Amino acid sequence: MTAAKPLWTPSYAAVEAAPMTRFMRAAEKAGAGPLSGFDDLHRWSIDSREEFWSLVWDFAGIVGEKGSRVLVDGDRMPGAAFFPDAKLNFAENLLKMRGAGDAIVFKGEDKVLRRMSWDELRALVSRLQQAFTAAGVKAGDRVAAMMPNMPETVACMLAATSLGAIWSSCSPDFGEQGVLDRFGQIEPVVFVAPDGYWYNGKQNNVVGKVKAVLQQLPTVRQAIIVDYLGTASQAVTDLPNAVTLEAAIEGFSAAEPTFVRLPFSHPLYILFSSGTTGIPKCIVHSAGGTLIQHAKEHRLHAGVEDGDRVFYFTTCGWMMWNWLVSALAANATLLLYDGSPFHPDGNVLFDFAQAEKMTYFGTSAKFIDALRKAGLSPKDTHDLSTVRVISSTGSPLSPEGFAYVYEAIKPEVHLASISGGTDIVSCFVLGVPLKPVWIGEIQGPGLGMAVDVWDDDGKHVVGEKGELVCTRAFPSMPVMFWNDPEGAKYHAAYFDRFDNVWCHGDFAEWTEHGGMIIHGRSDATLNPGGVRIGTAEIYNQVEQMPEILEALCIGQDWDNDVRVVLFVRLASGVSLDEDLEKRIRTKIRTGATPRHVPARIVEVSDIPRTKSGKITELAVRDVVHGRGVKNKEALANPEALDLFRDLPQLRG
Repeated sequence: MTAAKPLWTPSYAAVEAAPMTRFMRAAEKAGAGPLSGFDDLHRWSIDSREEFWSLVWDFAGIVGEKGSRVLVDGDRMPGAAFFPDAKLNFAENLLKMRGAGDAIVFKGEDKVLRRMSWDELRALVSRLQQAFTAAGVKAGDRVAAMMPNMPETVACMLAATSLGAIWSSCSPDFGEQGVLDRFGQIEPVVFVAPDGYWYNGKQNNVVGKVKAVLQQLPTVRQAIIVDYLGTASQAVTDLPNAVTLEAAIEGFSAAEPTFVRLPFSHPLYILFSSGTTGIPKCIVHSAGGTLIQHAKEHRLHAGVEDGDRVFYFTTCGWMMWNWLVSALAANATLLLYDGSPFHPDGNVLFDFAQAEKMTYFGTSAKFIDALRKAGLSPKDTHDLSTVRVISSTGSPLSPEGFAYVYEAIKPEVHLASISGGTDIVSCFVLGVPLKPVWIGEIQGPGLGMAVDVWDDDGKHVVGEKGELVCTRAFPSMPVMFWNDPEGAKYHAAYFDRFDNVWCHGDFAEWTEHGGMIIHGRSDATLNPGGVRIGTAEIYNQVEQMPEILEALCIGQDWDNDVRVVLFVRLASGVSLDEDLEKRIRTKIRTGATPRHVPARIVEVSDIPRTKSGKITELAVRDVVHGRGVKNKEALANPEALDLFRDLPQLRG
């Protein structure tokens, strides 16, 4: 879908008031010379990385000792070192604010609404910090949590990282083996879990799962059970080394939190790859790299200012939780939601936005598509006047999704489609408040990120699809993979394709506007007749059709080639007859190209997805080809894989 004019253009007043514009003026004073707009600013941020990242530190008001050097071995990937002399503490930077204003507002479906002030958050962090110290937690130890997205989770993370401990989390809907596949690798000394959680109006008790997990985590010295369902006191009687959160902090009075300042590269988080093709990789991110990258993205690209109210729909098993909580460092209030975004109906997040005067509304492309198909029009039912930015990630936002936001949610809003990953705990491409929004396009690369699209020969291409790469080092590159002492797995993950260049595994395309389209994962790219096709191009067509709720596409090895197979989950009362098949093929042929038209279309009742809601093309491809799926525990609905096994439609 092409358009003659943008969907949205920032006003002159909005551009002048944008933090990114103030930063650009500061860059000019710092020696960048005249900068006429974002493209000039981005070019300077790449050509003068030391000056750029030093200015980000100052502009964001990062607390710590900056040191004299900004970048050492900057041409090495991996191997570059940012701020090698710096000392800082991540939690100290997130707890700069004080007072009775909201630090966190928490909504748990329709069951609970709570507020926590900055002073209350600092007090809870202080008491938890003392409890962790009493449990022997020290710098470098791992604290793991299987928690809902609630205030206590944020406080536990801040308490752990204030001491220099490494935080790792997942959501409580993970299966027992999924939790162990992650935390079993990193040997935590403290494990934090709830007594249960709410989802879709139902309470889910997880005490049995917590017990099974703890029996196989021998390094855990203390388990802390957070009361959510009202059963924590009873739960701890049946769990080894367990105390309720209240009991853990009971003997400690709130004081000023203390913060251990450590090197910029000190480990902060361990995040995990999705694990659908094997045991999850443990990706270690640094305190300094995460902090400065998130500060740049929040303050400059998202335009977050002091007092803003920032929301992202996420679980604690997705990197967007880590991204969201860093907004505290921008002196913003976190709006946390835990539960189903469709309970009791699709208005619940907009109810939250209206009630809490949300300024930044973050969600997923799938959520936007589901709203569109449900025919909801929040602009007619809710006051969203405070919402300046609507952000989408998790999978490519279709052109129809872009149009729907402006037609049905809010006509005058900055729609920021963003894309990056767990691998960098941040974004490669994202919103640019100084530029127009064009339908189907991410606005531009992140400042300081030397993002490009290369063909198979490593040549820059525009207007055609290729590999998303980053040609220069950046601060939020992983420190390492856990249990990868020689760095072989780390190198193989990103640097085997092109020497000394980060190859992300996304299939991307530069547009004429300097924006980018993400066409899906390149390792899920289809290659019929040797021509590379992104699966998102097919989804963008078929998911426009009201008969189709969801689709998944793979390449099936067939007759010494690859043929395109499309699986569709249909709306209630719809069946895949000859007429619908014909209309699907026509839609794809006319909306994409004849090469995108599937050789086979198969109806399925469910589509497997990861815990963060992403469909799992690779796992389905393995099942179709008779290969085992190595880590079903990474899936939210692993039983759906059986729907793709030994299908007669794929035998001829």
